[in-house]
Amino acid sequence: MPSRPTSAPSLFSDAPAPKPTQSTWINAHCDGGARGNPGPAGFGAVLQDENGHILAELSEFLGVRTNNYAEYSGLLACLQYALDHHRPRLRVVSDSELMVKQIQGKYKVNSPDLRPLWQEARNRIAKLEAFEISHALRHKNKDADRLANEAMDRGMKRSPAPASGKNLSSFGEAGGPASRTEAASIARPYPTKSETPPNPYDKANAMLRGFTKNGTIHLLGGATLPDGVFVKIIRE
Repeated sequence: MPSRPTSAPSLFSDAPAPKPTQSTWINAHCDGGARGNPGPAGFGAVLQDENGHILAELSEFLGVRTNNYAEYSGLLACLQYALDHHRPRLRVVSDSELMVKQIQGKYKVNSPDLRPLWQEARNRIAKLEAFEISHALRHKNKDADRLANEAMDRGMKRSPAPASGKNLSSFGEAGGPASRTEAASIARPYPTKSETPPNPYDKANAMLRGFTKNGTIHLLGGATLPDGVFVKIIRE
């Protein structure tokens, strides 16, 4: 089991690209999600060598973020792993069509929140010898999806049972990274501690559902709000 890194690398790094030492391809599946969008978010990623052997399984809780932020976080973690381990040829598979096509240059990046992440991804890609990214449906990205959900569970103080035959170990504060294989390596691209997510079981902060009519909010189930409360409307 590799030792815990002494410090977390910065999300945005100006460090020069490491000298490539291996020219074979490695393959990565990455995924990210948020429960609430924005809500408690996390990413997961699985990296394999060209023979299908697992090099690392990465899983990180991100605090309260959007789905797209989490998707980009998974990609950045894969890129950083490749750079840190002198693996200059990387193929990435993601079920986020938006992110994949933005990285490919087919879609514009209009979101001010995603633009810095997109730029950082492009910077890291430029340090590699070769890079490919492709889109796959979610059912072909199951392992990365599982790791992303485990990250969100940790951040929300849930404790899912480890998969049979796997040794799940974690360290640090709740929401810290976890390793699932003896060959796994930890990636922490975020230097600051994640925000504490809202407690989904706190009735005082529970999400209420309703609809608007003639400019008035009508809550379902007979729910009421005290005077002076600010609300956020999410179109469904």
